[in-house]
Amino acid sequence: MNSSDRSPTSHHPNGSGETGPKLRDVLRTDIRRGDFFSTVRRDFEDLREYFLDDDQKNRMESMRPLKRGLFTVRWLLKMMILKLNPARRLILLIALVALILNFSVVGGDTSNITFDFNFGLLGGILILFILMLELKDKLLARSELEAGRAVQAELMPPSNPEVPGWSLWLSTRTANEVGGDLVDFQQLADQRCRIAIADVAGKGLNAALMSAKLQSTLRAVAADPVPLAAIVEKTNTIYYRDGIRSMFASLIYLEFRPDAGTVRYINAGHLPPVLLSDQQAVSRSKGNAAIGLLPEPGYREDAAELAPGDILVLFSDGLTEAKNPFGEFFGEQRLLGALPGLRNRSAGEIGAHLLRMVDQFIGDGRPGDDLSLVVMKRI
Repeated sequence: MNSSDRSPTSHHPNGSGETGPKLRDVLRTDIRRGDFFSTVRRDFEDLREYFLDDDQKNRMESMRPLKRGLFTVRWLLKMMILKLNPARRLILLIALVALILNFSVVGGDTSNITFDFNFGLLGGILILFILMLELKDKLLARSELEAGRAVQAELMPPSNPEVPGWSLWLSTRTANEVGGDLVDFQQLADQRCRIAIADVAGKGLNAALMSAKLQSTLRAVAADPVPLAAIVEKTNTIYYRDGIRSMFASLIYLEFRPDAGTVRYINAGHLPPVLLSDQQAVSRSKGNAAIGLLPEPGYREDAAELAPGDILVLFSDGLTEAKNPFGEFFGEQRLLGALPGLRNRSAGEIGAHLLRMVDQFIGDGRPGDDLSLVVMKRI
């Protein structure tokens, strides 16, 4: 959840004996934010993205603006009604009928006392009732997801592991409350260091659970005195055996030592790492099949030699596939073009700069995918 989506949650007496933020203070803060129209526009785009399928979106492309707007409202209203449970669906239909007809019933008795019952007001009250029920469900789900996010944060390694001869920076951030990206760091008893970056297919809670499973599996088999390829093959066997066929994961699993420039790694279906050497950034070779995709894919170990000042960057597709408001991708070329100018900076400064580039590129849009980034600089 983005911090901008949160309301004030501090609790304090507000003069009426109640605790919690004062409503007028919350509203004053909302007005001062100055992003009302951009937020509404972004929320409307999120509605279209979530509720409308590809066929509906394609049909709207050929419509004139007025017709497109009417069909959008019609389809969104239909999907909203269908997503409600039966009781709330009937209440909403009654509310809509009451609002549309909007008639009043006037009555009286012999004492000349009259009453005026407005069905439009009833419709508004019923819609507010449904809104409160849906908000309650959302807050319950969000609290559970935030608990899951806290667990993911606890499993995340330090962002700047200290290894002699290296400047390291590890980062992952989710598009939603929880995500399927994995970044992990281990230092074994013999001083060998391991870094894993992975991207589980899909989003949300399912991907987060499978990401946690992948991390625990890798950590369990990491101590085996076998080549990297054997570790990844054993991980794939376990993941394939116990997983769901559609829930595969791309992975780069690498090993290096303090005060040495050789990095050995396995690329299992992940985006190729980028190596900056001699003022030129190039993508390394592509890897083998993703984890959990095939029962016995076979994995090949690659190696990269980093001289002092060289930089190796690992990333998930949340970086290259970040979209701006015009639907353009950030792309690998922007990454390749930016790295030479960052050569003299630390790994943390390089990573922070790349994230700022992505944020500026996205603008007011929401991230479409989890974004993970690992920067390794030989010093």
